[in-house]
Amino acid sequence: MSELLPLIDSFGRLHNNLRISVTDRCNIRCFYCMPAENVEFMDKQELLTFEEIERFVRVVVPLGINKLRLTGGEPLVRRDLDQLVSRLAAIPGIEDIGLTTNGILLAEQAEALHAAGLRRINVSLDALTPGKFKQFTRRDGFEKVIEGIKAAQRVGFDPVKVNAVSVRGLTEEEIVPFGDFARNTGVEVRFIEYMPLDADNAWEREKVLFAHEIIERLSAEIMPLIPEGNQEPHAPATDFVFEDGIGRIGFIASISQPFCMSCNRIRITADGKLRNCLFSLEETDLRLLLRRTGSDAEIAAAVRASVAAKKEGHEINTARFIQPERPMYSIGG
Repeated sequence: MSELLPLIDSFGRLHNNLRISVTDRCNIRCFYCMPAENVEFMDKQELLTFEEIERFVRVVVPLGINKLRLTGGEPLVRRDLDQLVSRLAAIPGIEDIGLTTNGILLAEQAEALHAAGLRRINVSLDALTPGKFKQFTRRDGFEKVIEGIKAAQRVGFDPVKVNAVSVRGLTEEEIVPFGDFARNTGVEVRFIEYMPLDADNAWEREKVLFAHEIIERLSAEIMPLIPEGNQEPHAPATDFVFEDGIGRIGFIASISQPFCMSCNRIRITADGKLRNCLFSLEETDLRLLLRRTGSDAEIAAAVRASVAAKKEGHEINTARFIQPERPMYSIGG
């Protein structure tokens, strides 16, 4: 009977959401995620194949997983990603597939991804001017991201969400333009507090621009933000709408308002390591089981053991916090 039980950890959290990193490679170099140069990427032979990813998902669906999100690195640099989406969408029990992308390659792939069964898309965009965009990404490409957002809307993705990392001393002047962007384009803007997952270990709490400060700024300079009703209890974002009903804004306040006790997510890295928390210091090697004749039951047991060992929270706000050795691009966003 144990194989029929849902994935519940020792704190009573039910897990139904799997984030799948398909590559650690990326075509930009955001400072909060990657080094600027000389990045050592995984050998392609280390990456899970589409067949291995599909098999793993088929194993965990009976455990209660019904939501998937594809990440990277930049997932759209993985060749034929729409074929993986099609494979996953065909698995009975999968109710939702999302994708997080930097948008550089989105214009040319949006139609194929939508046709394959992808329905939700998040585009990482931290600034609304080419100069500030390059300051974040250390690469060009702002216009391509805007083209990608428009293409995603055109082929039927609704809503398109834009994720903007908020960094004190850098993004204050972006707050109001992003509010206007949400109101004028119909995208949902989500401000994300700067987290300690950078490759250079340069994160400092003093650099975090907190969600409540952004709410105050938008409310003062555009119009009041009103919390939306019927918030999804496991969603990382708290959603607001402007008082006139035009423009939706979300906040992922991982530092100032941790949502660890409602977390329903597990994640697998591009090289097949299962992580029960974004900030976990331990991993479970599932690639070994997938490639060395591990049975489905053994894989399921390994997933259960990982979930059972999940800690109460990330402890960023305590002296006990230790930053993971893997930076964001290697874990999967």
